[in-house]
Amino acid sequence: MNKIKMITFDLDDTLWDNRPTIINAEIETRKWIEDRVGEIKWGDLNDFLDLRKELIKKDESIEWDIGKLRKEIFKEKLKHIRPTSLRNKIVNDAFEIFIDKRHLIKLYDGVEASLKILSKKYELGVLTNGNADIYKFKIGRYFKFSISSLEAKDNKPNRSHFDKALEKLEGVKFDEMLHIGDHQINDIIGASNLGINTLWFNNNNSEWEQDSKKPDEFSSWKMLPEIIEKYYG
Repeated sequence: MNKIKMITFDLDDTLWDNRPTIINAEIETRKWIEDRVGEIKWGDLNDFLDLRKELIKKDESIEWDIGKLRKEIFKEKLKHIRPTSLRNKIVNDAFEIFIDKRHLIKLYDGVEASLKILSKKYELGVLTNGNADIYKFKIGRYFKFSISSLEAKDNKPNRSHFDKALEKLEGVKFDEMLHIGDHQINDIIGASNLGINTLWFNNNNSEWEQDSKKPDEFSSWKMLPEIIEKYYG
């Protein structure tokens, strides 16, 4: 086994619990919009997925540009607002509110302390399908780079994120990387298929549902430096 030189991390549901953050951001943003234009029929998850599918047919970049996706959904829900310039201003302002609320996160216990320790020995990076900006947080100082789907122009588990990570540190190979994330397919399978070492963050005691061998896992960030030292030190 080659020595690990780089560790990359997923963000949402790996460094923090994303569900309460996104729910709050959705509620606050929708309230802000409705305070200005009246009640909106937002629909349910199936409505969202159907609309997303239709928008992607018109603009394929929406599949990986979730900022554009959100704005286009706002535009669709506000298409009755005139003039168009007013609608667009509401859309842009609402998006900024959402992004602000989207960054009101609570790190899992042990995240900051573990990142501080690991950053002294390894190059750390972020590989995310989301649009959280790690550099808006205090822990951003521990990361050398961050690659989102917008920059990769693709989504994990496809390889673009991982290829771009290699470009950040000259001479590093996939088997000298360790990727850590919560998602069985986007993070673990995506990285493993390229020969990248993986560590599955499983704080919900979930079952491994893939056909491949279950990866090494951890459930507490407080133990992460010790686990990495054990397997890769």
